[in-house]
Amino acid sequence: MKKSKDRIMLYIIGYILVGLVGLLCLLPFVLVISASFSTENEILKHGFSLLPRKLSLDAYRTVFDKPDVILRAYLNTIMVTIIGTITGLFITSMASYVLQRKDFEWRNKFSFYFYFTTLFSGGLVPWYIMMVRGLRLKDSYLALIIPMLFSVFNMLVMKSYMSSGIPDTITEAAIIDGCNDFAIYSKIILPLSKPTLATIGLFIGLAYWNDWYNSMLFINTESKYTLQYFLYEKVNNIEAYKKIIAQGGTNIGTFIELPTQTLKMALTIVVTGPIILAYPIVQKYFVQGITIGAVKG
Repeated sequence: MKKSKDRIMLYIIGYILVGLVGLLCLLPFVLVISASFSTENEILKHGFSLLPRKLSLDAYRTVFDKPDVILRAYLNTIMVTIIGTITGLFITSMASYVLQRKDFEWRNKFSFYFYFTTLFSGGLVPWYIMMVRGLRLKDSYLALIIPMLFSVFNMLVMKSYMSSGIPDTITEAAIIDGCNDFAIYSKIILPLSKPTLATIGLFIGLAYWNDWYNSMLFINTESKYTLQYFLYEKVNNIEAYKKIIAQGGTNIGTFIELPTQTLKMALTIVVTGPIILAYPIVQKYFVQGITIGAVKG
């Protein structure tokens, strides 16, 4: 069918507005990339710009001065993120499936128990003592995985989706056909929950990827550092070195040349680069979640 002039004009205006919003969202990332390839002096004198006034790789040389160390930190982060995300999704989806079953007599009591734990916190010191002395996670990879393995918020989101998005008649039909609870969970509930699994999986994966706090608390061995904590340490070392130079009365030119702002921008690129690849993979499940049930045969 031939589109009317009004509809064509509406499409043109819509594409222009969406394109402008996209450019505004992309602009900060372009500034970060440009600053990471600039010199420290140019940033301090002229501020940030869309194009580097003077091209420099000093920030990236500082980041990759020890390639084997940063590669090991990358591998540690990837390992922790993959294991933590898969295990976290399994535990969260299992709990959500059980609590949304209407034939589970204690589901309201357990739901209230989970919710009640979000209202109060035992504090950092008891939590640290439990992790170190109780679970003996000091300087262990498990210390990077277990603390963020389960989130009540993620469980409640997934439970709500399973309750409203998956009809009870499907579960009842599976029970009549002789399926046990785990078969229903693995063969019916999980395939129908792909949109929420992708969403919660992205939340969990981002939390593991961006975590540096647990490394600071529990990890003493440098070979077990995650990427975020390794880069956090590098920035702190630069800042400490600058303070030592300033207090020692060293030439101010040397003080300015130490990469700080450019180093932060380079670290942002190094850290965010790999995780961006997860978005195109997950996005199709977001679209699928919108369109499920939209077409009836």
